[in-house]
Amino acid sequence: MNDLNQAYQNFFQSCKCKRKGVGANGRSPLKPPQFKSRKSKQTARFVGGNYKIDQDKIYLPKVGKIKIVWSRPLPSKPTSVSIIKDSADRPSIASFVVETCAEYLPKTESYIGIDLGISTFATLINGDKIEAPKPLKQNLKKLAKFQRKFAKTQPVVTFRETSVQRREKRRLKIARLHAKIKDIRADFLHKLSTEIIRKNQTIVLEV
Repeated sequence: MNDLNQAYQNFFQSCKCKRKGVGANGRSPLKPPQFKSRKSKQTARFVGGNYKIDQDKIYLPKVGKIKIVWSRPLPSKPTSVSIIKDSADRPSIASFVVETCAEYLPKTESYIGIDLGISTFATLINGDKIEAPKPLKQNLKKLAKFQRKFAKTQPVVTFRETSVQRREKRRLKIARLHAKIKDIRADFLHKLSTEIIRKNQTIVLEV
């Protein structure tokens, strides 16, 4: 409800030109909030004490008990939890918001300068060049093949269940390939940023 309330406040403020960016200075206002498609990414956030966490299960109101596999122990009691389900129909992810003390970096005088580029992802001050993975280029033929098959599958025009299942299977193939490409890019960025932060006390980026 809080997210819906914030979305409507942003919409009304953009209509009155009280919001910077979209809707201001003659620009077109924001569109009103709309229901998400059941086939797109779904997110539900629970706050307060309306959920309970056990050792291997989590209880959500109007949902019930859900089995959970922990990736890491929680450092403190969470203030909220978000259940995220992507369009690739993969297992849902539970994201917790907790308060904890930051781990201080070692006191060193090391620093690094980073120049972000186009052909090369980044060039460090010592001359090292970092190449980004290109998962889309590697899977472009496979993606085009899946999309052609999906386009040939006509929308539901009959009451045959087989046509519905065939279209849904081909949609899932495209969604899972997009999810794989997104995971490869995110994994590269997380590993690179973690390595740079651990080795350097000061980071300088070109603006």
